[in-house]
Amino acid sequence: MKAKPHGPIPEGFDADTEGRLLIGGRSVSAWVEEAGETPVFLYIADRLRQRVARLRSAMPERLRLNYAVKANPFPPLLETMRELVDGFDIASGGELAMCEAANITADRISFAGPGKRDAELAAAITAGVTLNCESEGEVERALSIGSEIGRKPRIALRVNPEFELRGSGMKMGGGAKPFGIDAARVPELARYLGAQPCDWRGLHVFTGSQALDQAAIIETQGNVLDLAAEICTTAGVGLPSLNMGGGFGVPYFHGDEALDIERVGEALRERFAHLPDVLAETEFHIELGRYLVAEAGIYCCRIVDRKESHGEIFLVTDGGLHHQLAASGNFGTVVRRNYPIAIADSFAAEPEERVNVVGCLCTPLDRLGDAVILPTAREGDIVVLFCAGAYGATASPAAFLGRGPAKELLV
Repeated sequence: MKAKPHGPIPEGFDADTEGRLLIGGRSVSAWVEEAGETPVFLYIADRLRQRVARLRSAMPERLRLNYAVKANPFPPLLETMRELVDGFDIASGGELAMCEAANITADRISFAGPGKRDAELAAAITAGVTLNCESEGEVERALSIGSEIGRKPRIALRVNPEFELRGSGMKMGGGAKPFGIDAARVPELARYLGAQPCDWRGLHVFTGSQALDQAAIIETQGNVLDLAAEICTTAGVGLPSLNMGGGFGVPYFHGDEALDIERVGEALRERFAHLPDVLAETEFHIELGRYLVAEAGIYCCRIVDRKESHGEIFLVTDGGLHHQLAASGNFGTVVRRNYPIAIADSFAAEPEERVNVVGCLCTPLDRLGDAVILPTAREGDIVVLFCAGAYGATASPAAFLGRGPAKELLV
């Protein structure tokens, strides 16, 4: 079997004099010992702060930054993000409860996603959360519920544009979609809301995710601004707020290159300098999840067996796809490729053998490293998967085969 490269390890991870991977001046092994068990996710607070600081430096000053809670809702991480970002985007009543538990005020929260239940709408309206409504029917339910409970709902309209984000991993706009209201129908609905007992909050346009092409992101942001101006001009309404979506990707695989956010920010700054009058007073937001937290997290699992089969070496770990579904290649990836991976206490050592890193589940899908070249590893060694801060613990089937969730720790 031919060796397969793994993805690029994010910048900023270092080794001590003994070659062990360090987090905050301590070895990963020490952090795992403190956690008391494997598998464990370690989320690094300093990397969160550094990512947000760089993003703010790159983007126009008037642009507000939202965190998409679905990327990682771990409570201590949410509490950290509360002090770093301007707003929070949620996609369920459960995420609303998580934000409330983290003392995030309702005026900083917007609620998107199709299929909102009446109880979720009622909770959001009662709390004062902005609803990004996904259909005319959802608008009517929100207005009806608001009338019943004596509260004016804060309503924005999620738009399904005719365009999409080129090169995005998941396309969320363009053509027939369960997300948002087709752009051609939005002006009439916006006019209608102007005569209803609600607080008109504006538009939400999310076109795709996990894009590494800065030119595509720049193009899409320009298209979003043009579309928002066209809708509001046609409807004859103002635009208090525009959520421009996100889509900023991170490099997971061999050959991926990091997004040039300075270039994206400069292009957006230029667009903001020449806005049409209808957008002159608009509050602009972008919503990012993966880009803010993915590279701040690592997943650590322990090798429990080293075995050979038909000349191939298998490192069998106590982790797997039940915690890191995406890294196993079973979360939307067409061709399985290797995430960034390392042996914690041999981080600085030269790779020397081709191995398959697998999990503990009874399925051939449970593979964390496929024909990857790593330093020699033995039972008891800790395998580290990088880019594990987003869509790991809560996006994976932790209950599969009764294995249960991994521990999580903010360090």
